[in-house]
Amino acid sequence: MNQINRVAIVGGSHGNELTGVYLVKKFHQYPNLINKTSFETLALLGNPKAIAARRRYIDKDLNRCFTVDNFQSPTSSIYEELRAKEIQQILQPQNQEFVDVIMDLHTTTANMGLCIILGNMHPFLLQLAANLSFINPLVKVYSHQQTSGSGFLRSLCPLGFAIEVGAVAQGILDAELFQQTEQLIYAILQYFEEFNQGKIPLINNTLTLYKSIGSVDYPRNEDGEIEAMIHPQLQFKDYEPLHPGDPIFLTFAGKDILYQGESTVYPVFINEAAYYEKGIAMHLSQKEWIHIS
Repeated sequence: MNQINRVAIVGGSHGNELTGVYLVKKFHQYPNLINKTSFETLALLGNPKAIAARRRYIDKDLNRCFTVDNFQSPTSSIYEELRAKEIQQILQPQNQEFVDVIMDLHTTTANMGLCIILGNMHPFLLQLAANLSFINPLVKVYSHQQTSGSGFLRSLCPLGFAIEVGAVAQGILDAELFQQTEQLIYAILQYFEEFNQGKIPLINNTLTLYKSIGSVDYPRNEDGEIEAMIHPQLQFKDYEPLHPGDPIFLTFAGKDILYQGESTVYPVFINEAAYYEKGIAMHLSQKEWIHIS
């Protein structure tokens, strides 16, 4: 990879995640904040109808609509499927190459802090993540790999990634997290600028990576109703070790349910509000240390 020519910053793929929405609006108002000399930066609102309605989506989660099947389907009545096609065309105008980088902005009700989500293990992304986490120790890196066109916006190009920030409630702004996200974006854009100018030193050759190994649903009865909550000892403990035998859920009757896994794992996205409908109480990850050469 020799040059980054076009970068897309997308906020508001989920209409009630306001940090990305208002950052993109700010960049529209003050484009000099994201303009660089060596590449073009596009700031895009992902789901305008959901943003106007202050809802996560209108018909369907937009961040699951960037699929091969959807792009190949000639017609659809689902708004987010149509919007996904529009976004693909925006990111690849006629007679132009697809954008080199997609930076997808999200917030979460889970205690994820400042998190970079990598959809693949591209060496450039690993170097970027290593530098960002070295410069700012608050930055965590989570690997949730997907194939191209698997549904996530970030899967549309090899250098696609998400910034996930929390904990913040849906539909509100948190000034501190807003500012932290904004500064992280500026650091990323500056990294791209220096990369294009051949000035990037490898300031950190080790990356702490939380690698996805699956997810866990809430305990449910035969009718699909939830029978237990995230245990108080686990709530807001994203990235912290969960050992076999540790409490993971608490039933409504007050009984502890213990983690039955065979090894220590590191939960993330614990008790994310938007994942109740997806049958996910948390994702589980392994903590790894990657050498960057």
